[in-house]
Amino acid sequence: MSRSKQRVLLGMSGGVDSSVAGYLLREKGYDVIGVTMKVWPQDCISRAEDKCCGPQAVADARSVAHSLGIPHYVVDEADQFESPANTKRAGRRTRA
Repeated sequence: MSRSKQRVLLGMSGGVDSSVAGYLLREKGYDVIGVTMKVWPQDCISRAEDKCCGPQAVADARSVAHSLGIPHYVVDEADQFESPANTKRAGRRTRA
């Protein structure tokens, strides 16, 4: 009777740390699934390009996952980051 692999969900930013973690987990025999969160609204792509989870980081994470032979998913959480606090900040007056 064989023991099934333990499944691990790995947050992938496209950077070195999460990439190496994916490699090490796979080498240890885990069933690794890579996930990257998209946290910018579609109309803010230009502002998101230099962020850790911007479009290039998502592409990098997807590429690393492909190289490792693990599935990769992008979870769109942009609407969760459109909070009332962000709206209030945009309308807040500054004191002179």
